[in-house]
Amino acid sequence: MIKINHVEKHYGKRSLWGPKPKPIIKDVSLDCPVDEAIAIIGESGSGKSTLSRMILGIERPDKGTVTLNDQPMYKKKVRRHQIGAVFQDYTSSLHPFQTVRDILFEVMCQCDKQSTDEMEVAAKILLEEVGLSEDFLDKYPNMLSGGEAQRVAIARAICINPTYILFDEAISALDMSIQTQILDLLKRLKHTRHLSYIFITHDIQAATYLCDRLVIFKDGQIEEQIATRDLHTTTNAYTQALIDKQLSF
Repeated sequence: MIKINHVEKHYGKRSLWGPKPKPIIKDVSLDCPVDEAIAIIGESGSGKSTLSRMILGIERPDKGTVTLNDQPMYKKKVRRHQIGAVFQDYTSSLHPFQTVRDILFEVMCQCDKQSTDEMEVAAKILLEEVGLSEDFLDKYPNMLSGGEAQRVAIARAICINPTYILFDEAISALDMSIQTQILDLLKRLKHTRHLSYIFITHDIQAATYLCDRLVIFKDGQIEEQIATRDLHTTTNAYTQALIDKQLSF
C-alpha cells in the first residue's frame, strides 16, 4: 500500500534576509490501498501536482514520508514495476522519434527478458487492450490524435503490470467525447487488470465517474475525504463550491 505520512514540501531557499520558503504541501497524510481508485481533486495551484511528483518519487518531501509497502518511494528499486504514470501532456511524454513499437519495447526490455517476437506479440495485445489496432505499432507520435496518443501512454503504463497507475490531469487536454471514451477504458482496465488508481484532477465529474474515494485538496492541504457514493451528503463548503462551479458549465 502507498502511504503518505505527514508530508510537507516547501519551495525556495532559506536565507537570513530573504523570504521564508513557501509551503506547498502542508502536513498531508493519506493511505492509497490496493484495488481502490482514489481521486485527488483540486484547482490550479492547490499543490496536487507537487504531491503527485512525491508519490512518483520524482521529488522528496521536506518532512514526512511517502512509502510503498513501508519502503521509501524515492528509491527506484521500490517503485520499479509497481507504479506507472500517465501525464497530461501526451505530446511530450512520448518520444517524437520513436514508433509506438519502440516506445513499448523500451519499457518491456526493462522488465523481462523477452525475444523480439515475444515483445511483438505482447505489444499487439497491449494495443488491443487500449482500443488500438496493430497498425499503430509503426506510427510516430505526430501521426496520432490526442486520444490515440493517450491510449499509447496508457498501454506503456500497463505493460509493466503495475499495482498502481497515477494519472496527472491525464484527460484534461482531450475533447469531452474522447475524455468519456478514455474514462470508460480506464474503468475496464481497472477491472480486468485489478489495478489501483491515483487520479489527479480538477474535474470532480470525471473523478466521481471513475473513482471510489475523493480527496479534496486546497492550498496544499486535504480539505475533505469522502466516498464517491456519499458526495451528495457533503457539508464541506469548499467541496460544495467545486460541485456547484462545475455544474454551472
